[in-house]
Amino acid sequence: MRTKILELLDRNSRLETEDIAAMLGVPVDEVELEIKAMEKEQIICGYHTMIDWDKTDEEKVTALIELKVVPQRGEGFDRIAERIYNYEEVSSLYLMSGAYDISVIIEGRTMKEVALFVANKLAPMDEVQGTATQFVLKKYKEHGTKYVSAKKDERLVIGA
Repeated sequence: MRTKILELLDRNSRLETEDIAAMLGVPVDEVELEIKAMEKEQIICGYHTMIDWDKTDEEKVTALIELKVVPQRGEGFDRIAERIYNYEEVSSLYLMSGAYDISVIIEGRTMKEVALFVANKLAPMDEVQGTATQFVLKKYKEHGTKYVSAKKDERLVIGA
């Protein structure tokens, strides 16, 4: 049942426990207890709203920054990751395989703000050996949700 609840909440975190219970065919109190237990165990770490900032007046720039770092003895990448994820600008942080060790996703108001974050906060860290920054130009899909809707064909039909 846990996996089914998690899958439903992953698709729509606004689902009511009554709806989840009905979808799974189980009592509401069982679903409530299971969700509370998963929150306590930090299996469920939070609930998020996806916003298409391009449709607002608010300017937002998203960037993916790759870091090559030196792991610390006895701590691996955890200490440097903790230093980085505590910055307010950081929305996601991942330990990666491949050419770079850590992938950081940040949001800023401008490209300059992002560049200054990299130059003033990330690059100067002793453990950081190199960075590569890519800016997101357009979001099509995130967390399984499409940002763009299917285009409606508005051509006129000419009699057959």
